[in-house]
Amino acid sequence: MRFEAIGLDGAWLVHPERMQDSRGYFVRTFCVNEFREHGLETGFPQHSVSSSSNKGTVRGMHFQRDPHGEVKLVRCLTGAIWDVIIDIRPESPTFRQSRGFELSGENGLQLYIPKGFAHGFQTLHDDTRVNYMISEFHVPGAADGIRYNEPAFDVKWPLRVTMIAEKDLSWPDFKA
Repeated sequence: MRFEAIGLDGAWLVHPERMQDSRGYFVRTFCVNEFREHGLETGFPQHSVSSSSNKGTVRGMHFQRDPHGEVKLVRCLTGAIWDVIIDIRPESPTFRQSRGFELSGENGLQLYIPKGFAHGFQTLHDDTRVNYMISEFHVPGAADGIRYNEPAFDVKWPLRVTMIAEKDLSWPDFKA
């Protein structure tokens, strides 16, 4: 695996290396030793998958409030997404900065998201599935979010939003 710093404090783009032959390919998507060597989280007690039927669907921007902050390792299994993270840690040198990346079943890229980041994505294809490895258990009372179109961050989504949960439209204005 190759780990690429992406300019947001503590966040990484992970490039798994495919071993290809006539049968197809084999790829290692996680290795405790390699993550530990980079000082990254290695405990992921919760694994989840989301499935979105329609291109243009937005999920997010989600996070859990402290003390239940979570590290996520996200990859797209089928289809493609525009995956966005926002640093919402007031003490961070990259506070209020965001980045977006195309993750797809084809490119195999993974996004390592540290605690203190909001995360969301937009599907770029119909029938898209996304895998999450999460460092903390979901705590409903700690769940929070930022509207996908929050003016404080000016996130540029590549497509018109075709579907979004009512909950994700109703998050209050962001306050640091």
